[in-house]
Amino acid sequence: MITFQLERTAPLPMDEAWRRLTDWPRHGAAVPLTRVSVLTAPPTREGTVLVARSGLGPLRFDDRMEITRWQPPDADTPGRCRLDKRGRVVRGWAEIEVHPGPGGRTRVLWREQLGVRFLPDLFDPLLERTARTVFGRAVNRLLRMG
Repeated sequence: MITFQLERTAPLPMDEAWRRLTDWPRHGAAVPLTRVSVLTAPPTREGTVLVARSGLGPLRFDDRMEITRWQPPDADTPGRCRLDKRGRVVRGWAEIEVHPGPGGRTRVLWREQLGVRFLPDLFDPLLERTARTVFGRAVNRLLRMG
């Protein structure tokens, strides 16, 4: 299992960065070969369940997640969201935070612990590099997508 953190600064107000990062179906457009479905009725809240289906053809798997912390930002409070990964293949958690940044910008933190069932620890360095690249690009795309 690996743990990594990404940090970005976006030229967006906090509430807009939050909206873009927590619009779950948009994650499918930001992560290659992935589609995200929300299984519970809106609005997003603690207990919301999502599934990210990744892969191609018969080589695909579901990454089932549940939101266990949901704190949208307001004028004085950063936004925080935690998703616990509960799939048969992908385990761990992801945390997304938005904080006030310099000049009206927003500072984004994305922390993730990620494990892939049946993948030996020997592959952790490769998994970490791949996850940083894939999720780093996804965060960049989500923040740019209006």
